Amino acid sequence: MNISNEVHDHFVKTHDNGDLLQLTDWAASKSRSGWYARRIAVGRDGEIVGVGQLLFKKVPKLPYKLCYISRGFIVDYKDKEAVEALVKDAIKVAKSEKAYVIKIDPDVEVESMGNMVQQLEALGFIHRGFGDGLSSDYIQPRMTMVTDISVDDETLLKSFERNNRSKVKRSLKMGTECIKGDRTDLGTFAELMKETGARDGFLTRDVSYFENIYDALNPNGDAELFLVKLVPDKGLRNLNQELTDIEVQKEKLTQKKDQKKAQNQLNDLNIKQEKIQKQIAALETLKQTHPEGKVLSGALLTFAGKKSYYLYGASSNEFRDYLPNHNMQFSMMQYARSVGATSYDFGGTSKEPDKDSEYFGLWQFKKVWGTRLSEKVGEFDYVLNQPIYHLIEVVKPKMTDLKKKIKIRTK
Repeated sequence: MNISNEVHDHFVKTHDNGDLLQLTDWAASKSRSGWYARRIAVGRDGEIVGVGQLLFKKVPKLPYKLCYISRGFIVDYKDKEAVEALVKDAIKVAKSEKAYVIKIDPDVEVESMGNMVQQLEALGFIHRGFGDGLSSDYIQPRMTMVTDISVDDETLLKSFERNNRSKVKRSLKMGTECIKGDRTDLGTFAELMKETGARDGFLTRDVSYFENIYDALNPNGDAELFLVKLVPDKGLRNLNQELTDIEVQKEKLTQKKDQKKAQNQLNDLNIKQEKIQKQIAALETLKQTHPEGKVLSGALLTFAGKKSYYLYGASSNEFRDYLPNHNMQFSMMQYARSVGATSYDFGGTSKEPDKDSEYFGLWQFKKVWGTRLSEKVGEFDYVLNQPIYHLIEVVKPKMTDLKKKIKIRTK
């Protein structure tokens, strides 16, 4: 079938297997990094039953291309006729573009996949296995963490782990505000990303990368930038109230009969009082330089129908005890729900990694938000050119690993 961008996107947004990466605007955001898209659609009795957005990118130094159908065909995989028709069309288009392989990684969970692996293998695909969620063998993470946000605020908060729930409540009282930014704020967000990357040890993107995503997805409401800023006056008001409350508590303790126990409590209150006084001094200084507030964190939130995705996040090294990220996450969940989303995807993770794993911290952060592990069926390859496929998918990775080992031994 020949369908418009609008019809394609509507089908993606309303289908259970639909995903952000299959939206035509997502393809537009990838165009500046060397990708281009072709679309296919199949129908029955005039009704669309399946679509696919094929992304192509040239292989460096070779006259061949990679064909990637990110998050797979949008189709009911139990509908064998529709799946076979999509595969047939995809092969035809991919061959015409001189692709050496078609890669798909359907947004279908393991628990509901049925005999999907066997079905796709019967059509000629190679399943790349059920590896770790963040394995480098996959283009997209095979596992993500997802929170159900279809519930009210109270139920949502209760779904968070206890300690995290307390932090969220505290963050909302600490003088921070979560606001929806605009395109002009992307520069601030990019600077926060650089700060985060330097702190956590990862490479960051230039502001133009985030502008591409925002420009492509925001006009249709599929991407929003959120920023959290610390407002000095608001923070000072809350902290001064806390000091007043502490003085009241101290007065009560001096009247208790058990003064030994009371003294221990007084010592704790004095420590807390000293910490608050330091925070007040810091906010008074901030008020002189940033009277309207200072941005502490930011994030890009994206959408595809009822699904929302925490795409990128960043935070400052300053005022971290004000918990800006906790305010941001909860506020973005509330916003996503207000525009019709029922799920909030935190992105890739490993499955309960060991404490010494490089992914442990990431998993620990994502598991406290009432999330469940969404384990996808994984990645499949349909080989169109065996020699080139072997060279790129087998020989090249082995050579890269060998070079790394030699470099380590040399050091």
